[in-house]
Amino acid sequence: MELSFKHQLGLVCVILCLPALCNCMEYVTNSRATYYNTPDGYGNPRGACGFGEYGKTINNGSVAAVSGLWRNGAGCGTCYRVWCKMPQYCNANGVQVVATDYGEGDRTDFIMSPRAFSSLGRNAFASSKLMKYGVVDVEFKRVPCRYNGHSIMLHVQESSKNPGYFAVLILNVNGMCDVTAVEILQKEYQRWEPMRRVYGAVFDFANPPRGEIRLRFQMGNCGGEGFTYWVYPKIAIPANWKPGATYDAKVQLN
Repeated sequence: MELSFKHQLGLVCVILCLPALCNCMEYVTNSRATYYNTPDGYGNPRGACGFGEYGKTINNGSVAAVSGLWRNGAGCGTCYRVWCKMPQYCNANGVQVVATDYGEGDRTDFIMSPRAFSSLGRNAFASSKLMKYGVVDVEFKRVPCRYNGHSIMLHVQESSKNPGYFAVLILNVNGMCDVTAVEILQKEYQRWEPMRRVYGAVFDFANPPRGEIRLRFQMGNCGGEGFTYWVYPKIAIPANWKPGATYDAKVQLN
């Protein structure tokens, strides 16, 4: 039996574990994928991750709702390379999608935006055929997200009220790890306090410290491994933070 290139590459990963060629901690998984309808083919701005309009156009609209990969919201913003398994219609490169929503289908791991699902096809005719099937067998693996060099962004939710309530949405998490926890520095007591995951990638804290706000992120589920580590943004959110404002954390992940 002749193996495809990506399967041959997977054997190299297992035998030699060459990080320059592949991620040795992630393997291809078999599943199914379908799609949801949107008027323009982009994502759903009301997705459960809380990304809003950004979740509609991120990754050029190639996004997906996930179920088992949701991980109680920690899977928000993770990226996957997905290939469909109908060689007469499917392109060899597959499509990279970003998880921006929660959704359950008929034994599916991905409910894709129309743009993402049609990109599985090798040409327009093949894409139309796949769309008519509606649900296709796929294989996928997690891959690092790439946001054109942008670092992690911190969006202060519109529900925030300085100084009485603080909620933040974490965007542009690249690399191969989930944000499993967020903590806020209580400078008065010189200790870190856990923030609550409200939903998706949104965390909040009642009665935050006055003045600038310093956060740190716990990264976990790194390529399926159990270890965790903390990331410290290089800048603080300024004392005069405003609801609806977005701040650059000046930090990137590998």
